[in-house]
Amino acid sequence: MKRLAVYCGSATPADPRYIDLAREVGSTLARQGIGVVYGGGKLGLMGAIAGSAMLAGGEVIGVIPEALVKGEVANYDCELTIVSDMHERKAAFTRLSDGFLVLPGGVGTMDELWEAVSWAQLGYHNKPVGILNAFGFYDGLLEFNRHMAEVGFVRPAHQGIIMAESELDLLLTRMAAHEPITPITSMNPDAL
Repeated sequence: MKRLAVYCGSATPADPRYIDLAREVGSTLARQGIGVVYGGGKLGLMGAIAGSAMLAGGEVIGVIPEALVKGEVANYDCELTIVSDMHERKAAFTRLSDGFLVLPGGVGTMDELWEAVSWAQLGYHNKPVGILNAFGFYDGLLEFNRHMAEVGFVRPAHQGIIMAESELDLLLTRMAAHEPITPITSMNPDAL
């Protein structure tokens, strides 16, 4: 994996563990020679991951929609691409990265996560999708994903799209060993 799209919050939570986590992820990715493709802002976890990756000498590419340039304080210190909207932003994340790494975040992070998962199901990409479940932040989401599978809304062939670990090194190892799933577009109609 040469580059990962990193999805995380642009907010700064009161609990400093989240900013510390983002800084550690940024510096770890840089030390491992993995570039960061992210939302292009200077605030919150996004700013922390970008700043620490750049400080450690890593490649950082920001992709930000025009409408968010001022509000999220665009990070002109990295290679920055300004796009027209969120659809173009997410397409750029997919085009520029070798996988998706999800840190704690809010609604925007969830939008990015679920699009990466649904695009994998449809065969629009065959890249790994990993959730860093630090501090148990994503326990409820992972339980809900299991529930969707148990009910039958996530096909057995797609239940492994989301990889989740609480430790970054283990998650990166799993993501590097990723085996593409069979997308819906390649499945026998009887399996659908």
